[in-house]
Amino acid sequence: MSLFYRSLFFMIGLLIMTFGVCLTIKADLGAGAWDALNVALSEEIGLTIGKWVMIDGAILVMVNAILVKRRPELLSLITIIFIGSLVDFWMLIIFETWTFEGLTIKLISLLAGIIIIGLGAAAYLQAKFPASPIDSFMLAIKERFGFNLMVSKTLAEIIPLIPALILGGPVWIGTIIITLVIGPSIQLFFPSLEKLLKNLQERKLQEKY
Repeated sequence: MSLFYRSLFFMIGLLIMTFGVCLTIKADLGAGAWDALNVALSEEIGLTIGKWVMIDGAILVMVNAILVKRRPELLSLITIIFIGSLVDFWMLIIFETWTFEGLTIKLISLLAGIIIIGLGAAAYLQAKFPASPIDSFMLAIKERFGFNLMVSKTLAEIIPLIPALILGGPVWIGTIIITLVIGPSIQLFFPSLEKLLKNLQERKLQEKY
């Protein structure tokens, strides 16, 4: 597989995905579980949301290694550093002055954010680079305890949700919507982007020869 196109999908995918994440946070109807926790930690302790994304990710790298009894997947730290940095870029530079007024506008922003997250995640996953520690956490739970993906995903979302609620993070109806819809949103775009990457790689191969 062409490293150039994989890297392109990786970077553009993360750029799009983090834009969607920040859009769901700014919609103020409830963020995803991990995002709600990071917002709560940022408000209660300090540091930016993106910095907490990185801290959570670093902790999860160690937790995942313990769960599956293997060496830590240190390369996944690169992914989470990119994600955290892009979250801060969107939140502190682009979205700093953005406000959404009215339930309709907020709901549209939330749903648009979920669709954008799905598009971005489907793109970055095509690269087959190390997944984010959060995605790996779900897989580690599945491997360690033998649960199916649905149960593992649910547990991976409930675990950060508890401290997010305790710290007063943005947990509301949007949190439930994100949890239920984000999977189908990724699946909506995944086949088309998989086909696009394959076509680009085949075209490059044909041009080479």
